[in-house]
Amino acid sequence: MLQGKRAIVTGSNSGIGLGVAVELAKAGADVVLNSFTDRDEDHALAANLAASHGIKARYIAADMSNGADCRALVEKAGGCDILVNNAGIQHVAGIEEFPVEKWDAILAINLSSAFHTIAAALPGMRERGWGRIVNIASAHGLTASPYKSAYVAAKHGIVGLTKTAALECAGQGITANAICPGYVLTPLVEAQIPDQMKKTGKDRETTIREVMLDRQPSKQFATVEQVGGTTVFLCSPAADQITGTTISVDGGWTAL
Repeated sequence: MLQGKRAIVTGSNSGIGLGVAVELAKAGADVVLNSFTDRDEDHALAANLAASHGIKARYIAADMSNGADCRALVEKAGGCDILVNNAGIQHVAGIEEFPVEKWDAILAINLSSAFHTIAAALPGMRERGWGRIVNIASAHGLTASPYKSAYVAAKHGIVGLTKTAALECAGQGITANAICPGYVLTPLVEAQIPDQMKKTGKDRETTIREVMLDRQPSKQFATVEQVGGTTVFLCSPAADQITGTTISVDGGWTAL
């Protein structure tokens, strides 16, 4: 379905980003993986992706807290037809105690990076008359939680940026949408489960259901494959007229 299309997925050497990249590769897209590291295993991920799905894949290191690096990523990739802004970090603290450097880093990586990559990718998309911008936001782009001021602010900002990009590109064959996942089972989240079990004194399933998924009515984690599949759908002809909106993959979180 996506043969001949090039996709850039930021923050994609693990977790949601890698899951999205795999689903795009399965659909036939050539894929550019990205993170801030530049290790042999990062490049091996791209090689394995290419070999597994018969597509072209490469890894490009870029510091997504740096606007020039963000734009250079798109340039080094040779532009893109599909841009997935996924890079993100988190820090939890009350507003009064929130470290200024953490606020700045979260806003830069979770929000400003998407502005820079979109700005760099749009000229090529306009020239080709086709493009898909998919921003990985969060349930926290639509609602809030205490102690996550920077993350909530950035994810709300991503939703607003998505709407603006959609309006500026309307009628040009380019769509922009945001996916808002709830709690997704990634290796990072999986690693948190034993610690949560120790804190609660409960078994694994009870800890997941009553603590980690307290706000997720389905009481089931979303998966990286589901977020990736939603991304592929937004790149399909069926989604040609879906633009400027959010799609929640959150088990009902934002329906509350």
